[in-house]
Amino acid sequence: MLLRSLSASLLLFVLAACGRDAGDGTPHFAYVTNGAVSFWTIAEAGANAGGEEYGVKVSVLLPAGGMTDQKNAIEDMLTKGVDGMAISIIDPENQIDLINKACEQTIVITHDSDAPDTNRLGFIGVDNYVAGRMCGALAKEALPDGGKFAIFVGRTEQNNARRRRQGVIDEIFSRSNDPLRNDAPDAQLTSEDGKYELVGTYTDQFDRARGKANVEDALSRHPDLACVVCLFAYNTPLALEALKGAGKLGEVAIASFDEADETLQAIIDGTVVGTVVQNPYLYGKDSVRVMKGLHEGQSLAELGFDEDGFLEIPARTIKADNVDEFWAELKANLGQE
Repeated sequence: MLLRSLSASLLLFVLAACGRDAGDGTPHFAYVTNGAVSFWTIAEAGANAGGEEYGVKVSVLLPAGGMTDQKNAIEDMLTKGVDGMAISIIDPENQIDLINKACEQTIVITHDSDAPDTNRLGFIGVDNYVAGRMCGALAKEALPDGGKFAIFVGRTEQNNARRRRQGVIDEIFSRSNDPLRNDAPDAQLTSEDGKYELVGTYTDQFDRARGKANVEDALSRHPDLACVVCLFAYNTPLALEALKGAGKLGEVAIASFDEADETLQAIIDGTVVGTVVQNPYLYGKDSVRVMKGLHEGQSLAELGFDEDGFLEIPARTIKADNVDEFWAELKANLGQE
Protein backbone atom coordinates (compact mmCIF):
# COMPACT_ATOMS: atom_id res chain seq x y z
CA MET A 1 0.00 0.00 0.00
CA LEU A 2 2.87 2.40 0.81
CA LEU A 3 4.48 1.73 -2.58
CA ARG A 4 1.19 2.35 -4.35
CA SER A 5 0.70 5.58 -2.39
CA LEU A 6 4.21 6.80 -3.24
CA SER A 7 3.72 5.85 -6.89
CA ALA A 8 0.45 7.76 -7.02
CA SER A 9 2.03 10.85 -5.46
CA LEU A 10 4.96 10.65 -7.87
CA LEU A 11 2.58 10.34 -10.81
CA LEU A 12 0.68 13.45 -9.76
CA PHE A 13 3.94 15.39 -9.39
CA VAL A 14 5.21 14.33 -12.80
CA LEU A 15 1.89 15.09 -14.53
CA ALA A 16 1.70 18.53 -12.96
CA ALA A 17 5.32 19.24 -13.87
CA CYS A 18 4.79 18.18 -17.47
CA GLY A 19 1.88 20.59 -17.90
CA ARG A 20 -0.53 18.33 -19.78
CA ASP A 21 -3.08 21.14 -20.22
CA ALA A 22 -4.84 21.75 -23.51
CA GLY A 23 -3.23 24.20 -25.93
CA ASP A 24 -5.15 27.13 -24.43
CA GLY A 25 -4.06 26.20 -20.90
CA THR A 26 -7.38 24.63 -19.95
CA PRO A 27 -7.15 21.15 -18.37
CA HIS A 28 -9.04 18.45 -20.27
CA PHE A 29 -10.72 15.58 -18.42
CA ALA A 30 -12.65 12.54 -19.64
CA TYR A 31 -15.72 11.13 -17.91
CA VAL A 32 -16.25 7.54 -19.09
CA THR A 33 -19.40 5.57 -18.25
CA ASN A 34 -20.12 1.84 -18.57
CA GLY A 35 -23.12 2.21 -20.89
CA ALA A 36 -25.67 4.57 -22.40
CA VAL A 37 -28.82 4.60 -20.26
CA SER A 38 -30.89 7.27 -18.51
CA PHE A 39 -28.74 6.99 -15.36
CA TRP A 40 -25.75 8.20 -17.35
CA THR A 41 -27.70 11.05 -18.92
CA ILE A 42 -28.03 12.45 -15.40
CA ALA A 43 -24.32 11.89 -14.71
CA GLU A 44 -23.45 13.57 -18.01
CA ALA A 45 -25.38 16.67 -16.92
CA GLY A 46 -23.40 16.70 -13.68
CA ALA A 47 -20.05 16.32 -15.45
CA ASN A 48 -20.88 19.14 -17.86
CA ALA A 49 -22.00 21.34 -14.96
CA GLY A 50 -18.70 20.56 -13.26
CA GLY A 51 -16.79 21.57 -16.35
CA GLU A 52 -18.51 24.95 -16.34
CA GLU A 53 -18.18 25.53 -12.60
CA TYR A 54 -14.52 24.51 -12.35
CA GLY A 55 -13.41 26.04 -15.64
CA VAL A 56 -12.16 22.90 -17.37
CA LYS A 57 -12.89 21.01 -20.57
CA VAL A 58 -14.85 17.76 -20.10
CA SER A 59 -15.42 14.99 -22.63
CA VAL A 60 -18.24 12.62 -21.66
CA LEU A 61 -18.12 9.19 -23.29
CA LEU A 62 -21.05 6.76 -23.06
CA PRO A 63 -19.92 3.45 -24.63
CA ALA A 64 -23.03 1.53 -25.64
CA GLY A 65 -21.22 -1.60 -26.83
CA GLY A 66 -19.84 -2.94 -23.56
CA MET A 67 -16.21 -3.57 -22.66
CA THR A 68 -14.82 -3.27 -26.21
CA ASP A 69 -16.38 0.15 -26.72
CA GLN A 70 -15.20 1.29 -23.31
CA LYS A 71 -11.66 0.14 -24.06
CA ASN A 72 -11.70 2.07 -27.34
CA ALA A 73 -13.00 5.18 -25.58
CA ILE A 74 -10.27 5.02 -22.93
CA GLU A 75 -7.51 4.47 -25.46
CA ASP A 76 -8.81 7.32 -27.61
CA MET A 77 -8.70 9.69 -24.65
CA LEU A 78 -5.18 8.57 -23.80
CA THR A 79 -4.11 9.27 -27.38
CA LYS A 80 -5.57 12.75 -27.05
CA GLY A 81 -3.51 13.32 -23.91
CA VAL A 82 -6.27 14.08 -21.41
CA ASP A 83 -5.22 15.33 -18.01
CA GLY A 84 -7.39 12.84 -16.15
CA MET A 85 -10.09 10.19 -16.47
CA ALA A 86 -13.00 9.12 -14.31
CA ILE A 87 -14.14 5.63 -15.35
CA SER A 88 -17.02 3.36 -14.35
CA ILE A 89 -15.38 -0.06 -14.68
CA ILE A 90 -17.27 -2.82 -16.48
CA ASP A 91 -15.11 -5.83 -15.57
CA PRO A 92 -12.59 -5.10 -12.81
CA GLU A 93 -10.80 -8.44 -13.13
CA ASN A 94 -10.31 -8.34 -16.89
CA GLN A 95 -9.58 -4.63 -17.27
CA ILE A 96 -6.67 -4.40 -14.84
CA ASP A 97 -4.01 -4.05 -17.54
CA LEU A 98 -6.03 -1.40 -19.39
CA ILE A 99 -6.67 0.67 -16.27
CA ASN A 100 -3.07 0.41 -15.09
CA LYS A 101 -1.88 1.49 -18.54
CA ALA A 102 -4.10 4.55 -18.23
CA CYS A 103 -2.75 5.19 -14.73
CA GLU A 104 0.79 5.33 -16.13
CA GLN A 105 -0.21 8.13 -18.50
CA THR A 106 -2.72 10.27 -16.61
CA ILE A 107 -4.73 10.76 -13.43
CA VAL A 108 -7.33 7.96 -13.09
CA ILE A 109 -10.19 7.69 -10.63
CA THR A 110 -13.20 5.39 -10.75
CA HIS A 111 -16.84 6.20 -10.15
CA ASP A 112 -20.01 4.12 -9.76
CA SER A 113 -18.21 0.78 -10.30
CA ASP A 114 -14.74 0.35 -8.84
CA ALA A 115 -11.59 -1.60 -9.75
CA PRO A 116 -9.87 -1.77 -6.36
CA ASP A 117 -7.02 -4.01 -7.55
CA THR A 118 -5.77 -1.45 -10.07
CA ASN A 119 -3.60 1.61 -9.55
CA ARG A 120 -6.53 4.02 -9.79
CA LEU A 121 -6.19 6.81 -7.25
CA GLY A 122 -9.66 6.74 -5.66
CA PHE A 123 -13.30 5.72 -6.04
CA ILE A 124 -16.42 7.92 -5.98
CA GLY A 125 -19.77 6.25 -5.34
CA VAL A 126 -22.07 4.52 -2.91
CA ASP A 127 -21.23 1.54 -0.77
CA ASN A 128 -23.02 -0.86 -3.09
CA TYR A 129 -23.27 -3.61 -0.51
CA VAL A 130 -25.07 -1.26 1.88
CA ALA A 131 -27.25 0.02 -0.96
CA GLY A 132 -28.07 -3.58 -1.87
CA ARG A 133 -29.22 -4.23 1.66
CA MET A 134 -31.43 -1.14 1.42
CA CYS A 135 -33.05 -2.59 -1.71
CA GLY A 136 -33.40 -5.95 0.03
CA ALA A 137 -35.26 -4.18 2.83
CA LEU A 138 -37.75 -2.87 0.26
CA ALA A 139 -38.32 -6.41 -1.01
CA LYS A 140 -38.87 -7.72 2.53
CA GLU A 141 -41.30 -4.90 3.19
CA ALA A 142 -43.28 -6.03 0.16
CA LEU A 143 -43.11 -9.70 1.24
CA PRO A 144 -43.66 -9.75 5.02
CA ASP A 145 -44.83 -13.38 4.85
CA GLY A 146 -42.00 -14.50 2.55
CA GLY A 147 -42.08 -15.76 -1.01
CA LYS A 148 -40.08 -16.29 -4.18
CA PHE A 149 -38.05 -13.50 -5.73
CA ALA A 150 -35.79 -13.07 -8.77
CA ILE A 151 -32.97 -10.59 -9.40
CA PHE A 152 -32.50 -8.78 -12.72
CA VAL A 153 -29.29 -6.97 -13.64
CA GLY A 154 -27.21 -6.06 -16.67
CA ARG A 155 -24.10 -8.02 -15.75
CA THR A 156 -22.64 -9.51 -12.58
CA GLU A 157 -19.00 -8.96 -13.56
CA GLN A 158 -19.15 -5.33 -12.44
CA ASN A 159 -18.02 -4.69 -8.90
CA ASN A 160 -21.09 -2.57 -8.14
CA ALA A 161 -23.52 -5.20 -9.46
CA ARG A 162 -21.88 -8.04 -7.53
CA ARG A 163 -21.87 -6.14 -4.23
CA ARG A 164 -25.38 -4.80 -4.81
CA ARG A 165 -26.77 -8.28 -5.52
CA GLN A 166 -25.06 -9.72 -2.47
CA GLY A 167 -26.48 -7.02 -0.25
CA VAL A 168 -30.00 -7.76 -1.50
CA ILE A 169 -29.66 -11.48 -0.78
CA ASP A 170 -28.06 -11.00 2.64
CA GLU A 171 -30.75 -8.55 3.75
CA ILE A 172 -33.67 -10.68 2.56
CA PHE A 173 -32.14 -13.76 4.19
CA SER A 174 -31.38 -11.84 7.43
CA ARG A 175 -27.68 -12.67 7.23
CA SER A 176 -24.87 -10.84 8.98
CA ASN A 177 -23.06 -8.03 7.19
CA ASP A 178 -20.29 -9.45 5.01
CA PRO A 179 -19.40 -7.48 1.86
CA LEU A 180 -16.92 -10.21 0.91
CA ARG A 181 -19.60 -12.91 0.77
CA ASN A 182 -20.21 -13.91 -2.84
CA ASP A 183 -23.04 -16.30 -3.68
CA ALA A 184 -22.54 -17.81 -7.14
CA PRO A 185 -24.34 -15.85 -9.91
CA ASP A 186 -26.30 -18.94 -10.95
CA ALA A 187 -27.26 -19.93 -7.41
CA GLN A 188 -30.82 -20.72 -6.38
CA LEU A 189 -31.03 -20.12 -2.64
CA THR A 190 -33.47 -20.48 0.24
CA SER A 191 -33.24 -18.61 3.52
CA GLU A 192 -32.50 -20.62 6.66
CA ASP A 193 -36.04 -20.14 7.94
CA GLY A 194 -37.46 -21.27 4.60
CA LYS A 195 -39.49 -18.05 4.11
CA TYR A 196 -37.64 -16.64 1.12
CA GLU A 197 -36.39 -18.27 -2.07
CA LEU A 198 -34.15 -16.76 -4.73
CA VAL A 199 -35.18 -18.51 -7.94
CA GLY A 200 -32.43 -16.98 -10.07
CA THR A 201 -30.31 -14.01 -11.11
CA TYR A 202 -31.00 -12.98 -14.70
CA THR A 203 -28.43 -10.97 -16.69
CA ASP A 204 -28.99 -9.20 -20.00
CA GLN A 205 -25.66 -7.51 -20.89
CA PHE A 206 -27.57 -4.24 -21.42
CA ASP A 207 -29.72 -5.83 -24.14
CA ARG A 208 -33.20 -4.35 -23.57
CA ALA A 209 -35.09 -7.06 -25.46
CA ARG A 210 -33.30 -9.71 -23.47
CA GLY A 211 -33.93 -7.83 -20.24
CA LYS A 212 -37.68 -7.85 -20.80
CA ALA A 213 -37.61 -11.47 -21.95
CA ASN A 214 -35.80 -12.42 -18.74
CA VAL A 215 -38.70 -11.14 -16.65
CA GLU A 216 -41.19 -12.93 -18.90
CA ASP A 217 -39.19 -16.14 -18.55
CA ALA A 218 -39.07 -15.88 -14.77
CA LEU A 219 -42.84 -15.34 -14.62
CA SER A 220 -43.41 -18.33 -16.89
CA ARG A 221 -41.11 -20.64 -14.93
CA HIS A 222 -42.38 -19.47 -11.55
CA PRO A 223 -46.11 -18.61 -11.63
CA ASP A 224 -45.93 -17.95 -7.89
CA LEU A 225 -43.10 -15.42 -8.19
CA ALA A 226 -43.83 -12.76 -5.58
CA CYS A 227 -41.18 -10.09 -6.18
CA VAL A 228 -38.74 -8.93 -8.84
CA VAL A 229 -35.62 -7.05 -7.73
CA CYS A 230 -34.19 -4.75 -10.40
CA LEU A 231 -30.59 -3.63 -9.93
CA PHE A 232 -29.87 -1.39 -12.94
CA ALA A 233 -31.77 1.72 -14.02
CA TYR A 234 -33.43 0.22 -17.08
CA ASN A 235 -34.42 -3.09 -15.44
CA THR A 236 -37.44 -1.66 -13.65
CA PRO A 237 -39.09 -0.11 -16.74
CA LEU A 238 -38.62 -3.43 -18.54
CA ALA A 239 -40.09 -5.33 -15.60
CA LEU A 240 -43.09 -3.01 -15.59
CA GLU A 241 -43.67 -3.75 -19.28
CA ALA A 242 -43.35 -7.50 -18.78
CA LEU A 243 -45.65 -7.56 -15.76
CA LYS A 244 -48.25 -5.48 -17.55
CA GLY A 245 -48.13 -7.82 -20.53
CA ALA A 246 -48.59 -10.82 -18.25
CA GLY A 247 -51.49 -9.21 -16.40
CA LYS A 248 -49.52 -9.22 -13.15
CA LEU A 249 -48.78 -5.53 -12.70
CA GLY A 250 -49.55 -4.70 -9.09
CA GLU A 251 -49.68 -8.39 -8.21
CA VAL A 252 -45.92 -9.05 -8.28
CA ALA A 253 -43.95 -6.60 -6.16
CA ILE A 254 -41.00 -4.64 -7.57
CA ALA A 255 -38.02 -3.45 -5.55
CA SER A 256 -35.86 -1.14 -7.61
CA PHE A 257 -32.61 0.73 -8.09
CA ASP A 258 -32.09 4.14 -9.65
CA GLU A 259 -34.38 6.90 -10.81
CA ALA A 260 -35.79 6.22 -14.27
CA ASP A 261 -38.90 8.30 -14.89
CA GLU A 262 -40.97 5.14 -15.31
CA THR A 263 -39.77 3.91 -11.92
CA LEU A 264 -40.66 7.13 -10.12
CA GLN A 265 -44.09 7.22 -11.74
CA ALA A 266 -44.66 3.59 -10.76
CA ILE A 267 -43.89 4.46 -7.14
CA ILE A 268 -46.58 7.13 -7.33
CA ASP A 269 -48.93 4.62 -8.96
CA GLY A 270 -48.20 2.01 -6.30
CA THR A 271 -46.74 -0.66 -8.61
CA VAL A 272 -43.15 -0.24 -7.35
CA VAL A 273 -42.62 -0.44 -3.60
CA GLY A 274 -39.61 1.86 -3.73
CA THR A 275 -36.22 2.47 -5.28
CA VAL A 276 -32.70 2.96 -3.96
CA VAL A 277 -31.07 5.90 -5.69
CA GLN A 278 -27.50 6.98 -6.03
CA ASN A 279 -26.60 10.48 -7.15
CA PRO A 280 -25.31 10.23 -10.71
CA TYR A 281 -25.44 14.01 -11.09
CA LEU A 282 -22.99 14.37 -8.22
CA TYR A 283 -20.90 11.45 -9.55
CA GLY A 284 -20.33 13.49 -12.68
CA LYS A 285 -19.79 16.84 -10.98
CA ASP A 286 -17.61 15.53 -8.16
CA SER A 287 -15.49 13.51 -10.58
CA VAL A 288 -14.60 16.73 -12.39
CA ARG A 289 -13.92 18.53 -9.11
CA VAL A 290 -11.64 15.74 -7.93
CA MET A 291 -9.74 15.42 -11.21
CA LYS A 292 -9.08 19.15 -11.26
CA GLY A 293 -7.93 19.05 -7.63
CA LEU A 294 -5.56 16.14 -8.26
CA HIS A 295 -4.25 17.87 -11.38
CA GLU A 296 -3.44 20.90 -9.24
CA GLY A 297 -1.61 18.78 -6.66
CA GLN A 298 -4.23 18.37 -3.94
CA SER A 299 -4.29 15.11 -1.99
CA LEU A 300 -7.19 12.68 -1.84
CA ALA A 301 -7.71 13.57 1.82
CA GLU A 302 -7.97 17.27 0.97
CA LEU A 303 -10.61 16.36 -1.62
CA GLY A 304 -12.77 14.42 0.87
CA PHE A 305 -11.63 10.81 0.42
CA ASP A 306 -11.14 8.46 3.35
CA GLU A 307 -7.92 6.57 4.06
CA ASP A 308 -9.00 3.76 1.72
CA GLY A 309 -9.41 6.12 -1.22
CA PHE A 310 -13.22 6.14 -1.08
CA LEU A 311 -15.41 9.21 -1.46
CA GLU A 312 -18.87 8.05 -0.42
CA ILE A 313 -21.99 9.62 -1.84
CA PRO A 314 -24.67 7.88 0.26
CA ALA A 315 -27.60 6.07 -1.33
CA ARG A 316 -31.18 7.07 -0.51
CA THR A 317 -34.45 5.15 -0.42
CA ILE A 318 -37.27 6.74 -2.40
CA LYS A 319 -40.85 5.71 -1.61
CA ALA A 320 -44.31 7.21 -1.94
CA ASP A 321 -43.73 9.71 0.87
CA ASN A 322 -40.70 11.41 -0.70
CA VAL A 323 -40.87 10.64 -4.43
CA ASP A 324 -42.38 14.01 -5.43
CA GLU A 325 -39.68 15.98 -3.64
CA PHE A 326 -36.94 13.79 -5.11
CA TRP A 327 -38.32 14.00 -8.65
CA ALA A 328 -38.46 17.81 -8.41
CA GLU A 329 -34.81 17.82 -7.32
CA LEU A 330 -33.87 15.53 -10.21
CA LYS A 331 -35.64 17.73 -12.78
CA ALA A 332 -33.92 20.81 -11.40
CA ASN A 333 -30.49 19.17 -11.86
CA LEU A 334 -31.41 18.35 -15.46
CA GLY A 335 -32.73 21.83 -16.17
CA GLN A 336 -36.28 20.53 -16.62
CA GLU A 337 -38.02 22.77 -14.09
